[in-house]
Amino acid sequence: MAGRRLSMRKIKEVLRLKWECNRSNKQIAKSCKIARSTVKEYLDRAKRADLRWPLDTAVDDAALEALLFPVSPSVYSSDQCQMPPMDYLYQELKKKGVTLQLLWYEYKQTNPDGYQYSQFCHHYGQWLKKLDVTLRQTHRAGEKLFIDYAGQTVPIIDSATGEVTEAQIFIAALGASSYTFAEASHAQDLPSWTRSHVHAFEFFGGVPEILVPDNLKSGVNHPCRYEPDINPTYQDLADHYGTAVIPARVQRPRDKAKAESAVFVAERWILAALRNHTFFSLAELNRAIADKLSVLNRRKFKKMDTTREQLFESLDKPALKPLTSQPYQYAEWKTARINIDYHVESDRRYYSVPYQLARQQVDLRLTATTVEVFFKNKRVASHSRICHQGGFVTCTEHMPKSHQKHLEWTPSRIIRWAEKTGPKTHDLVKHIMESRPHPEQGFRSCLGIMRLADHYSPARLEKACARALTIKACSYKNVKSILKNGLDRQPLLFEDLDQQPTPPHKNIRGEKYYH
Repeated sequence: MAGRRLSMRKIKEVLRLKWECNRSNKQIAKSCKIARSTVKEYLDRAKRADLRWPLDTAVDDAALEALLFPVSPSVYSSDQCQMPPMDYLYQELKKKGVTLQLLWYEYKQTNPDGYQYSQFCHHYGQWLKKLDVTLRQTHRAGEKLFIDYAGQTVPIIDSATGEVTEAQIFIAALGASSYTFAEASHAQDLPSWTRSHVHAFEFFGGVPEILVPDNLKSGVNHPCRYEPDINPTYQDLADHYGTAVIPARVQRPRDKAKAESAVFVAERWILAALRNHTFFSLAELNRAIADKLSVLNRRKFKKMDTTREQLFESLDKPALKPLTSQPYQYAEWKTARINIDYHVESDRRYYSVPYQLARQQVDLRLTATTVEVFFKNKRVASHSRICHQGGFVTCTEHMPKSHQKHLEWTPSRIIRWAEKTGPKTHDLVKHIMESRPHPEQGFRSCLGIMRLADHYSPARLEKACARALTIKACSYKNVKSILKNGLDRQPLLFEDLDQQPTPPHKNIRGEKYYH
């Protein structure tokens, strides 16, 4: 068994890459940053569980775990097994069509009690790590797209203010043909990164099997050499187009040699060629880049009597996956915890979820128009995005039938607590709940006021609530501010001001003076 059990999300990604994307175990291992033996183990478990892709919607993470891990797996061990000479395996694997699985099969013919395939691969892999081997990379048609930003930027001048901003240059090159795409953007942020990918796929007219980015923070959250953490939005884009992300390893320039070569060529034949031009908009710069890009892709190689465009038409283009019917819509991913009022907060906007998930941690997928809530990778709620801060959206089906049965706090319990503190506290809590479309939407503010009783006396809290009602500042923040600044100890000078008579004074002339 693998040394540790993976998350269900990563196991699903293994199954998707194998059954939907038809990736090899080695490629899956690189994409998911796990051992090939671990990939094989989970694929074997899925086969024994008779799973099919796509997974049944009824199979959630808990059900999938039960199917894959019905009993504790046994551990294979044998001290008597003998491996064939490692040098022999190494030389044989250089021959066309020879695989480690074939060599293991031949080994088992003469050693029936020998190592099983996973252990056979493990021992060979351990031996291989001791070699200092430089592998010449050969790229299959339509397999890899190498992606990076150029180190050089292009200034854009605002014609109205004269302000200069530096445009970033996104570059992508296909492995087999070196066919190149380039585009300028205002920044190297996540929206620009994903948008440039969409434009690159449209430029190529298809999608490669593997994306090989440099460890840019927009695409890779943590550029670890062994387990880089792919940005959830970037992973979402890869899932949408049915491709895999295998970042270049840290401090391994050969992994991104194609990207660095494309950057070098683009800087020489595109950016240097535009050095004497002045640009006043991003659109103007991108039109100029497109013209130079067309010349670059039709330019012959130095050592080959062909062009990038010709190689693309004959090699990469026929092998690319077709584009999806709809382009990827940019979405941000966040984690959040559901409040006691069964609403989740994002940017000070509140969205309901099924009340049974109160206090649970969920994932949020935020697009320009929608907010989707996922619990254990299963969507549990979807809402239109709220425009104004402080807004609530609550679905009736998300609300409990009986708060007494399903929730710890209810409107009646909060009001009873408020009555114990004093009549003004009761009036304030009641006002907060009555001012909301649903009383539950006032829980958050009322519970905050309740917690203030842990730091201030009931008498002070009662006076603070009285002041908040008088000045019509009925919220938790206002009550907290009154207590923090000691305003509850100050008299309300303007209270009943209209009913109080004007004090007599010799300098006050009175209304008869003007008659």
